[in-house]
Amino acid sequence: MDAESLHCDRIVIEDNDVRDIVLSYLVHNSFNETAESFICSTGMKRPDGYPMDMDKRKKILQSALKGNALNAIELTKQLDQSLLEENKDLHFDLLSLHFIDLVCSRKCTEALEFAQNRLSSFGMASKYVEKLEDFMALLAYDEPEKSPMFHLLSSDYRQNVATSLNRAILAKGNQPRYSSMERLIQQAVVSRHLLDPEKNGKDIPPAFSLKTFLKS
Repeated sequence: MDAESLHCDRIVIEDNDVRDIVLSYLVHNSFNETAESFICSTGMKRPDGYPMDMDKRKKILQSALKGNALNAIELTKQLDQSLLEENKDLHFDLLSLHFIDLVCSRKCTEALEFAQNRLSSFGMASKYVEKLEDFMALLAYDEPEKSPMFHLLSSDYRQNVATSLNRAILAKGNQPRYSSMERLIQQAVVSRHLLDPEKNGKDIPPAFSLKTFLKS
């Protein structure tokens, strides 16, 4: 066993550190009641900057995940009027969720009208043109879930938008965009990759995904 391994073996993980990591995860994911119970049961003190608007953030995210993107947009504006104005990509993605819901409900005429009224203005920027074309192409299929753009209808796409929204809200409130647990796992993945003798530290690891990591 080399000196570095011996040093790692002697590192003591304090209970308070573990508790902080768990609490960070609960707060990040808006598990308000669980976080409060965890604080009470462990005798922890609320850390500085402990967010008190978790319930509001949770309602916003649930709206985005459960097919009510317009309500998520309205609640986000009530929480912070400038957030979506400063995050055009996020605003576009939330609007796209509503468009997708209309398509899935076979409300094609309503979906087309919504695209003309709420999405067309984004076409002025070239980076949105390809996305708009993909969304509009869904209208050409009787079964859009079998189209080449089927991924736009997936729960993964909706979850990714909700995750981006959550991080934007947290950042706006001067909270970390990632939980401590996610950052630790990111560091572990990168370290393992760099220490792999077959990789020899030459290749850059792919973008980290907690969901993918937990499935591995």
